[in-house]
Amino acid sequence: MKKKKRITLKDIATEFSVSIATVSKALNDSYEISTKTKSKIQEYAKKHHYKPNSIALNLQNKKTKTIGVIIPNILNHFFTKVFVGIEKTATEKGYNLITCISNESYEKEVSAMELLKNSALDGFILSISEETQIKQNFSHFQNTINQGIPIVMFDRVTDDVECDKVIVNDKEGAYNATNHFIETGCKNIAIVSTIHNLSVGKLRLEGYQKALEEANIPVDDSLILKVDEFNDIDTLLKILLGSNKKVDAMLCLEEDSAVSTLRMVRSKGYKVPEDISIIGFTNGVLPRHVTPSITTISQHGIYLGEMATNMLIEKLENENSETSHTTKVIKTNLIERESTRPLPY
Repeated sequence: MKKKKRITLKDIATEFSVSIATVSKALNDSYEISTKTKSKIQEYAKKHHYKPNSIALNLQNKKTKTIGVIIPNILNHFFTKVFVGIEKTATEKGYNLITCISNESYEKEVSAMELLKNSALDGFILSISEETQIKQNFSHFQNTINQGIPIVMFDRVTDDVECDKVIVNDKEGAYNATNHFIETGCKNIAIVSTIHNLSVGKLRLEGYQKALEEANIPVDDSLILKVDEFNDIDTLLKILLGSNKKVDAMLCLEEDSAVSTLRMVRSKGYKVPEDISIIGFTNGVLPRHVTPSITTISQHGIYLGEMATNMLIEKLENENSETSHTTKVIKTNLIERESTRPLPY
């Protein structure tokens, strides 16, 4: 079956032997066009299911009302929450979204930016992929900004690119979680990191170390578990739990590692939290529904997404906005559940 051609302003103009401008004015009920002509054109457009091209209309005003979003990993609950906030605010402000997933790849991130720039969008909201942070090559971001397309980075950011940013206070979150362990009597606190190559992973490690140092607890490198491949996490946890280190608490730097750690700890016969307490980053669905439920550090992803979108739209719509850039910091909070001992009173 042959696909019907979408009717255009030019098609309507040809039908009535008038200019495209006349058709446009008639469809917009302009007083410049006679009532008789307007009525004929409007009836014809309705009969043939004419729909205006919103991108073309916005381009007349040098705006497409479209934002490009690049997310490193859509399976990560935190990024899903951020996207919910982005979509909610963009819709409220009348903006469309085109979204790409970099899948933690530098090449995919670069090609996604080129693809989206060719879609004539107004700006970007993005979080940097793991491979880009390892390579420390941010030229594709700078080139985009140099072309007059603003960027708002969130969560994973870099100081090497001057743009607006929204970040979570990751260092403070890990610091508070480690102090919570200490206040409940834990002394041999391990850290499980699958994100040590990322800026956020490094900040969380710093917060953990700071809390230990302030409590006069030596930082033991053998208790810092850096997992390069997620498939290796079970093996590394077995080695740690089988060593002569009496681990009594484990801080996991993202959601999946917290769930894996809980499973492995229990399979080795340890009681949670009586023998080993566990805290994980990201207040997703899984930590709430495993047994025992996992104490988590909430990063307020939806609010972060809303803030990033508001920052970009404000820059897009305010031509007199300052050229200086802002970094906004979102505080975390600890949500206590069954995997940690209660604080002493």
